[in-house]
Amino acid sequence: MAVNYSTTVANSRLTVVRDAIDGGPAAGTLEIGTTAFGALLVSITLADPCGTVATNVLTFSGMPKSGVASGTGTAAAARFKDSTGTIVADGLTVGTSGTDVIIDNVSIASGQTVNLNSATITHP
Repeated sequence: MAVNYSTTVANSRLTVVRDAIDGGPAAGTLEIGTTAFGALLVSITLADPCGTVATNVLTFSGMPKSGVASGTGTAAAARFKDSTGTIVADGLTVGTSGTDVIIDNVSIASGQTVNLNSATITHP
């Protein structure tokens, strides 16, 4: 059976995630990769602070953002890291709609500009 949290508790948990992504001396990053991160496709620097928390959702700020792809493949997974490279949250979905991370195109080629339109983490 799934555990249900009050909005206050869920927001507190997401605030810890947000603060961890903002940890370190600079802004955190979003990495997008292929299935199970078989290949890293692009890393995008986030705003600092990276977002706001309300009603069980961490919404990332400063969109749109972009990065230049370092790999080629189909975007399928995303993770957030702090500025020291520590993974804070992973297992996020990527797509052009209806996913945690919304980008302009999931078919990515090295050297291509990848546009990040929005990103959220929703507390269950």
